[in-house]
Amino acid sequence: MHTLNAARNRLPVARTALTLVQLRHFLSLVEHGSFSRAAAQVHLSQPALSRSIRALEDELGLSLVDRLGHTVELTAAGRDLLERARTIVFDAEDVRRHAHQLAQRSGGSLRVGMGSGAGALLMGPLLQEVATRHPGLRLDITRSTTELLAQSLRARQLDALVVDARSLVPAPDLRTDAAFELRGAFLVRRGHPLTRRRRPLRFDEVAAHRIASTPLSDEVARVLVSRYGAAAHPQVCVSLRSDDLASLVALAQRGDAVLLAVRAAAPELVELRLDPPLAANARLAMVTLLRRSQPASLAVLRGLMDRYLVE
Repeated sequence: MHTLNAARNRLPVARTALTLVQLRHFLSLVEHGSFSRAAAQVHLSQPALSRSIRALEDELGLSLVDRLGHTVELTAAGRDLLERARTIVFDAEDVRRHAHQLAQRSGGSLRVGMGSGAGALLMGPLLQEVATRHPGLRLDITRSTTELLAQSLRARQLDALVVDARSLVPAPDLRTDAAFELRGAFLVRRGHPLTRRRRPLRFDEVAAHRIASTPLSDEVARVLVSRYGAAAHPQVCVSLRSDDLASLVALAQRGDAVLLAVRAAAPELVELRLDPPLAANARLAMVTLLRRSQPASLAVLRGLMDRYLVE
């Protein structure tokens, strides 16, 4: 098969202009691994998709896939060109979407991914802001872990993330800005037994109650252990863990659980004084992709962060 492909590449061919449609067909073929499944995805017959891939290979002068029965496998050239093809197609889709927003003027869309802390602080205000002040703007909010949100951002399914920057794996294709430091605290309901102590509390007194928290970054875990010892590592001391911070706040309001969270997330709860003090912060930041045009609607999110991400 390699010999046949090499022979075909040495033959003179009538070249046609490379098109975005051909690149989309190539990406679909890579995604589905077979001509039949990819053809169904792009609404073509299998022979038509095969001709499109052949035309792309002829235009490039390279074999991109080896045809192995009912499946395909990328050649070395195909692997080398795959990421560049993705970038070209994604950039073209950005141009189309940006032009659509310009045509709509005050309209457009904003697709935001939020981590648990950011969601608890910003989701309600952002929904209210768009509903009342930006009637032409379409808003989609996704809540998930930082890792999954970063994958969606790279797939161009989201325009921006608001997450704890310390939970984000640094990468050259990500831009982090509009960062806000928010103080962490141990929080309880008014009238909680721990609020009756007039002196600062030891950690073991706090840990005698159920501790609730969202998943915490490695940096916060390091601070906890350095302040209070190995028993304060989140894997040891946190027995109630959820991505939904609002539910954890409600839990602390109704019972004796101790909530470990940013202070601003639950102003109605009482902050406990510990010895030594916790001194751990979350760093909420906006994350976008480098080398990608950003929708003008991101200004709405930036303005909201300026107003709400304060102590």
